[in-house]
Amino acid sequence: MLPQYHDARHAVRDSIIEMVESLANTNKLAMDAIKNNSVSDIEAIRTELKELSPVTEKIDNDIVLIFAKYTPGARDLREMVSYFKVTSALNRIQTYINNYLKKMQIVLMEDNRDMSEFISDSLRINKSTINSFEYVLEMLKTFDDDDKIKKLISKISVENAKTEDIYSILEKEMVQKMSDAEGNPEDYFNLLKYFRKNLKIIDRLENIAERIIFARMGGKL
Repeated sequence: MLPQYHDARHAVRDSIIEMVESLANTNKLAMDAIKNNSVSDIEAIRTELKELSPVTEKIDNDIVLIFAKYTPGARDLREMVSYFKVTSALNRIQTYINNYLKKMQIVLMEDNRDMSEFISDSLRINKSTINSFEYVLEMLKTFDDDDKIKKLISKISVENAKTEDIYSILEKEMVQKMSDAEGNPEDYFNLLKYFRKNLKIIDRLENIAERIIFARMGGKL
C-alpha cells in the first residue's frame, strides 16, 4: 500500500486519540466542577463541549476520502469501518456528558444538602469513567500490541462493573431516604435517572474498546 495511505490511516487514528483526550479532559474538569459545586464552571465546560462537534464529522470525512482514494484491503478496511463506529460512540459520549452536566447544574442550583451528598457519593462513577478513558487512550496508542489491548479492555469491563455496583448502592440509599419521608420522592427518582445517564458514558467507552479489538483482531462488530 502507498505511503500516503499509511499516513492517512495513522492521521485518522491520531485524530480519534485527540478527540478521546479532549472528552477525557472534559470529564475530569466536570468532576472537579461538580465536586466544587461550581455551576459557572459546568456552564463553561458545556460551552467547550459544543466546539468538539465538528471534530468527529471531519474524521468521518477523512475516512470516506481514504475509501475513495486508496480502496484499502480487507484488514485495513475493517479498521476504517471500526473508526466509523468509534466516532458515532464519541458523539454519543459528548451528548451524554452535556445532558448529565445540564441536570447537575439544575440540582446544584437548588442547594439541597441531601442531594449534594448523593451527588458527591456518585462521583465514584465519574472516577471509574476517567480511568476507562485512560485505558481507551492506551489501547489506541498501543494498537499493535494484541496482548496489551486485550488486558486493557478487561480493565474497562471491571470499571464498568464497579459503576453498576456504585449505582446499586446509591439506589438503595435513596429508597431508604424516600421511605423515611425525607424530601420529595420525585427528586430522588430524577437524580437516579441523572446517574443512570452518567453510566452510559462508560458503556460507550467499553463499546469503543470493543471496536478497537475488532479493528485489530477481527471477530464480531
